[in-house]
Amino acid sequence: MLQIGKTLLTTELFDEQFTCDLSACKGACCVEGSSGAPLEEDELEKLEEVYDDVKPYMREEGIAAIEDQGFFVVDQDGDYTTPLVNGEECAYVNFDADGTAKCAIDQAYRDGKVKWQKPISCHLYPIRVKSLDDFDALNYHKWHICKPACECGARFKMPVFRFCKDAIIRKYGEDYYNELEEVYTAWQQQHG
Repeated sequence: MLQIGKTLLTTELFDEQFTCDLSACKGACCVEGSSGAPLEEDELEKLEEVYDDVKPYMREEGIAAIEDQGFFVVDQDGDYTTPLVNGEECAYVNFDADGTAKCAIDQAYRDGKVKWQKPISCHLYPIRVKSLDDFDALNYHKWHICKPACECGARFKMPVFRFCKDAIIRKYGEDYYNELEEVYTAWQQQHG
């Protein structure tokens, strides 16, 4: 583990290679799993704030799930997450013509309809953040559905943390990311 400020990072963020390959996985991370996307407390209000502008991007099944379950739910671990449609895909997901899962919130953001991009856990993926008493622990989440992303990352020689650059800056700021790059350079010199 490495420490930068109030974060603890696994060196897997440097070791492992990752670049999403949506053409291969079809956005499976938005569909598979036992819970929706993890949410931070300050994101709960944001879901409600953006809903009317995101709703036109959603499927009827997702809208029905939100009307039934609410903008967010508490999962079996007691964490806030997005609701699921019939225990499967995230309620905020729609599918394009080739069956690729896309985030309705992100699509509304890209079209300039909302100012909030999407839950930070989705933006940071495959990095998962665990809040501890005095630190955030940043870990690499390994999932079989991301095998194409690992293969693509290896082709591009893209460490996980660099793939997540924009999300890391969104969460922790540009100075933090610049320090992370410096730590990576020093780490590379030590570990060849």
